[in-house]
Amino acid sequence: MSLEIARNDGVNPVVLKVVGDFLAEMGPRLDKGQGLWLAGKVGAGKTALAMLVSKTALEAGRTVAIYSLPKLLARVRATYEKDLGGDSYTQFFDRLISVDLLHVDDLGVEKRSDWVLEQLYSVVNERYEMERSMVVTTNLEQPALEEQIGERTVSRLIEICGPPLTIDGEDLRYPRAPAY
Repeated sequence: MSLEIARNDGVNPVVLKVVGDFLAEMGPRLDKGQGLWLAGKVGAGKTALAMLVSKTALEAGRTVAIYSLPKLLARVRATYEKDLGGDSYTQFFDRLISVDLLHVDDLGVEKRSDWVLEQLYSVVNERYEMERSMVVTTNLEQPALEEQIGERTVSRLIEICGPPLTIDGEDLRYPRAPAY
């Protein structure tokens, strides 16, 4: 798999270069706890690029956890169900923090609540303190994401991932009818 996956005309060549450099330097980047933040419109190719990063990490023998944020939060909630015989919160949290790369898709689509903010901050802050890499995708611009998940969490994401790499362009999943 290569950067050809980013077939959208709206993908800035600078973004492709940054992602390409990250892929080429995967080991050292993960060892330093560096990541990527991909932002942009629905269907522009953010998840495809993030999956390329995750796949490359796996091919390099690294551990990766991939979640959409709603699924991640549902998985955290499931740790409270003792009757289900699953992992405890601490076991799941420790595994989530210990992987080389945590891929969180659709950051900002979750319903905002104090519990959601606490869980998200806990994960991001622990990965920040442990110098563990993340790749995140969001449809929100930075100010809107700060409003949704909090300035502290966004500040730590910037420290881990750098500033958002914006991918513009048409929704690749939604075919447009030809203009007549």
